Amino acid sequence: MGPLIERISISIRINGTVQINDKIYHLSKPKISDFFDEIRINLGSEKTYRPLLCGECSCHYTLHLKSGKVIEYSGNYALCDGTPYGCERYTIKIGLFSVDGDLMEKWEIPTNKTDNGKYILTEIADFINRTIESKGIEKSDVIGVGLGVPGPVNKNGFVSVCVNLGWNSLNVEKEFHEISGLPVKVGNDANVAALGEMWQGAGKGYQDVLMVTLGTGVGGGCVLNGQIVSGIHGAGGEIGHMPVKDDEKTPCNCGNHGCLEQYVSATGIVTQAKKLLDMDDCSSGLRDYDCLEAKHIYDEAKKGDVVANELVDSTCKILAKALAQVCSVIDPEIIVIGGGVSKAGDILTSRISTFFKEYAFHACKNTPIVLAKLENDAGMYGCVKSLF
Repeated sequence: MGPLIERISISIRINGTVQINDKIYHLSKPKISDFFDEIRINLGSEKTYRPLLCGECSCHYTLHLKSGKVIEYSGNYALCDGTPYGCERYTIKIGLFSVDGDLMEKWEIPTNKTDNGKYILTEIADFINRTIESKGIEKSDVIGVGLGVPGPVNKNGFVSVCVNLGWNSLNVEKEFHEISGLPVKVGNDANVAALGEMWQGAGKGYQDVLMVTLGTGVGGGCVLNGQIVSGIHGAGGEIGHMPVKDDEKTPCNCGNHGCLEQYVSATGIVTQAKKLLDMDDCSSGLRDYDCLEAKHIYDEAKKGDVVANELVDSTCKILAKALAQVCSVIDPEIIVIGGGVSKAGDILTSRISTFFKEYAFHACKNTPIVLAKLENDAGMYGCVKSLF
């Protein structure tokens, strides 16, 4: 018999809590790098858990341990090939657009989160300036640069906190302008994605659009009269953190309990699936997967798996109810569903639509619910649109 290999599942949250298998630990430091400095103490001194690679993002990790030493490490942000359901790579997407909205060329560069992301804006500016110089474009001919960042952004381009990048109290708009020498407009990434879909995607031809992105978490963007609604704190459109359940014991990444994204995101539906499978010994194709993903659940539902269909129905019902509540406030012309989970296709939109009609105010019942068209480019399109 070979040496014993232990597998532990770690979920690291931005509020400083860490769930290891079924236990939750409260750490004094929220960052993952700090977490791995403390984990030996929190788990007990008899074992040492060390990662081969460590990032600063909030995500899920699996460590395979042998004799106290990590022999395999994986994280759902670190190991991505393409864009599977709910899996997002932390790269910076940059596009060169014409004034008519044509994407002429695009690139991706790494996100350097060293020293709390202090080099990110400089590296973006350097890349842009090198690119326009190599193409013979004069700075005076550049209308501007649009930036979408993963955090609340107020109307002045100020970010109070951006956990995934390590930023705190940063006027991104002012600083980037000073670094690059170019005009700039900054917005929340989900909001600019909604603007992009309204301009050149599934919402084209509409002025009032609600967009929901279903990935590792749940993002949202609201566009009314062709303008992003960001709110006074820059938190407009954060529907993923609408409270939908009062009895949830596990905290959301935001620190609250029972948020929408805990149930309808890629990670959320997998969590619910594991709970359901543990509670019942019912037969299901979902048991055949060593590492269950959202894609597997939707695929099995399409095949007629009873348990998978129960999970999809539950997920779509929760989301539909939340959308009905939002529509009672903003009354959009169309609802666009994007993010990695949207690759599930019609099974997602058709079921959301069915439940939406049950919950929505009568004037909103026929609001169309459609899939996004621009995929990972939506944010770039929205950044361009925000400039004029």
